[in-house]
Amino acid sequence: MTQLNHKKDPVFITKLCLVLLAGAFAFSFMSNVFAQDSAPASAPAPEYASILNPQGIIEGSEGIDTITLSGFLGQIAKTTGIYAFITDMKDAATPAGLPIKVPGWQELLMLIVGFVVIYLGAAKGFEPLLLIPIGFGIVFVNVPLAGMGDAGRLIVEEGVREHQGFLDVIYKAGVGNEFFPLIIFMGIGAMTDFGPLIANPKTALLGAASQFGVFGTLFAITAMNLVPGVDFNMLEACAAAIIGGADGPTTIYIAAKLAPQLLATVAVAAYSYMALVPVIQPPIMRVLTTKKEKLIKMKQLREVSKVEKILFPMVVFVLSVLFIPSAAPLIGCLMFGNFLKETGVVDRLSNTLQNELMNIVTIFLSLGVGSQMTPEKFLNPRSLSIVVIGLVAFAVATTSGVLVAKFMNLFLKEKINPLIGSAGVSAVPMAARVSNKVGLEYDPANFLLMHAMGPNVAGVIGTAIAAGVMIATYG
Repeated sequence: MTQLNHKKDPVFITKLCLVLLAGAFAFSFMSNVFAQDSAPASAPAPEYASILNPQGIIEGSEGIDTITLSGFLGQIAKTTGIYAFITDMKDAATPAGLPIKVPGWQELLMLIVGFVVIYLGAAKGFEPLLLIPIGFGIVFVNVPLAGMGDAGRLIVEEGVREHQGFLDVIYKAGVGNEFFPLIIFMGIGAMTDFGPLIANPKTALLGAASQFGVFGTLFAITAMNLVPGVDFNMLEACAAAIIGGADGPTTIYIAAKLAPQLLATVAVAAYSYMALVPVIQPPIMRVLTTKKEKLIKMKQLREVSKVEKILFPMVVFVLSVLFIPSAAPLIGCLMFGNFLKETGVVDRLSNTLQNELMNIVTIFLSLGVGSQMTPEKFLNPRSLSIVVIGLVAFAVATTSGVLVAKFMNLFLKEKINPLIGSAGVSAVPMAARVSNKVGLEYDPANFLLMHAMGPNVAGVIGTAIAAGVMIATYG
C-alpha cells in the first residue's frame, strides 16, 4: 500500500494494472471452458463464424434465418410502397365491426386525398392550422406497412404486446372521447369576446336561426330511411346532422357519445366544412341578398362594461345547468375559459389556454381526426352520403341565418345587414371574417366584423345547446 502512494513510481502501478487485467481475462476464459464442458452431449456447440469458418453462424444469431443476396433483394422489393399499392390486401374492419380486405390502391387513393388536403391548407390558405395536420394524419395512417394507426392490445395469457401506432395512441387518448373537444372549448372561450353579443342581444336570434341547419337535416336524414339501402338510426342521424353547425369539437363530442362508429366520417366532414367556410358561404350570401341589403351600415356597438363581461359567462353556465345539463360540459368549458380571460386576475392561465395548450391540443386533435380517414371507414356509400348530408346541412344553416336577418328587418327600425346572418354557424371567427369580407366587396368602408361576431359566438352556444338536446333525448 505504501508503494501505491509513491507518485514518483508510475511503472509499478502500470505493472500492477496489467497483472490484474491478465487475471480477469484468464478467469473469464476458464469459466467459459468449464461451462462448455458441462453442457450436455445432446446439444453440440454451434459452428460460429470465424476467419477459418466464414460459413459459420454469427454468435447471437442462432434463431435468425439465413438469407441469400437474391432473397434479400426480393424481400426489400416486397416491402416497398409501390409493391404494396399493387398487391397489398390489408385486414381491416368496417365502422360496424365487420371484417374487410382493403386493397392497396385504396390506400394510395387516400394518400392522394391527404396531400390534396395539405395543399389546400398550405398553398390556398384554407384554415392551415386545421387542414395541414389533418392532411398529414391522413397521409400517415395510409402509409402501407408503416403501422402508424395500428391499434395495439396486450395479450396477457401469451405475454405478447401487439404494435400500437402513435396515431392510435393520440386517437384513444383524446379524440375518441370528450377530452380534446372540451379542452378546445376552454381555449375557444379564452379567445372569445362576447361583448358584441352583449351589446346587441338580438343577434343571438341569428345564431339560433342557423340551428335550422342542424334540426332540419336531422329530419331529412330520418326521411331518407325511406330510400332503399339507407338505414340511419336516430343516433347516427344526430351525429351527422350536427355537422350543420360547423363546429368540429361539438361534432366529435356528440358522435363519441351517440354514434362512435361514425366519428371518423362526421369529424372529417365537420372540420373540412369549417375550413371551407370562405368557399361555401359567399355564393349563398350573394344570391340571397340584394345590393341594397349588402350596403346596409350598422350603428357602432355600445361599449360593454367589465362587470357585464364577467357576469355573462356565469349567467349562461348557470342557465345551462338549470335547463340543459347535458350541454353543461360544452358550455361550461366554454364559459370557464371566457371567465378566466375576463376576470383579468389569472392571465397566466388564460394565456396558456389561448396559446400553448390550444396549439398542442389542436395538433393532436387534427392528427387524430386525419388518422380516421382510412379506406374501410371512408370509401363506402354510407360515409360518402354523410359528407354530402353535412354539406347540405351547412348550406341550410347559412341560408337560415341570412333569411332570418332579412325577416327581422321587416320589424326593426335599425336594420341589420343580412350578411352577418351567415355568421350564425359555429366556425369562430372564420364565419364572421367571411361576412366582413363580402360586405367590403360592395362598400370598402362598411366594416361588419364586430357586428358579425355577435351571431358567430351565439352560434357556438346554440350548437352546444343543440348537441345537449340530442344527447338528453337519445343519450
